[in-house]
Amino acid sequence: MQLLGIHHLTAVSADAAGNLDFYTRTLGMRLVKKTVNQDDVSAYHLFYADEKASPGSDLTFFDFATGPERKGNNAITRTGLRVAGAGTLEWWRRRFADGAVKAGEIAERDGRLTLDFEDPEGQRLSLIDDGGQGEANPWERSPIPPERQIRGLGPIEMTVPSLLATDVALTQIMNMSKVRDYPHPESPDHAIHVYSMGEGGPAAELHVAVRPDLPRTQPGAGGVHHVAFRTPDSEYDAWAARLNELRVPNSGKVDRFYFRSLYFREPNGILFEIASDGPGFAADEPIDRLGEKLALPPFLEGRRKEIEAGLKPL
Repeated sequence: MQLLGIHHLTAVSADAAGNLDFYTRTLGMRLVKKTVNQDDVSAYHLFYADEKASPGSDLTFFDFATGPERKGNNAITRTGLRVAGAGTLEWWRRRFADGAVKAGEIAERDGRLTLDFEDPEGQRLSLIDDGGQGEANPWERSPIPPERQIRGLGPIEMTVPSLLATDVALTQIMNMSKVRDYPHPESPDHAIHVYSMGEGGPAAELHVAVRPDLPRTQPGAGGVHHVAFRTPDSEYDAWAARLNELRVPNSGKVDRFYFRSLYFREPNGILFEIASDGPGFAADEPIDRLGEKLALPPFLEGRRKEIEAGLKPL
């Protein structure tokens, strides 16, 4: 069995309206699903992606009333967003400067041009030049020109105090391959180790930074809740069986309606998910109308009035 790459990443916001504005207007991503956290229906779950809501393009947020994250290790610490070409990175650098978005300078990292920036709540993000590798599905109604748009997720960076147990989980449980390492840009005495899930380039990479010098992260707004990895629909059951056979504590099979999930924690407590590609976000809305109204899976539809009454207008 082989994971296909990053499926989605779910982060935390304490400002749903501001989050929606930044990711759709400033970054030009498409809101493909406006729904709720299925385990806490008082919170929005907002999904941003490409035109087709493709697996691997979804950056999602839970809207939780919480204070800001205290940054450290034992957490997912940076989310890569892929774009095509050095010229596109320069275009974004100017856009961020004009829009007062907190951003660094374009730099080469792990052999790729990279532009680090933060959203208004301190979510750490990077634009990565993927050289135009793989399919792109630009959103025709985006304020960003098609050739400059975000193409998808990856790589994802997580930070741990020690590599050993995480390496075992990634290679022996999840069938990833450790392919290289490079100096940490903020602490060159420490390394970032690159794990690959196949031939997908940055869309199929997990970067593991080892920083024993940092305190443990305190979760909050501006942080990441979990990262999900793609599996073909046909292998979902086999992954569920594999986790059980290896005695990895896990959620068991969870039907999220738009995809099927398996949740477990790697040895440092970081939440991982294995998610199926299907059925997809067009399961309950036409593809050209995604995200225009509050969507609820069938098992929550009977509670619509109650749920809508508990949500802040967007």
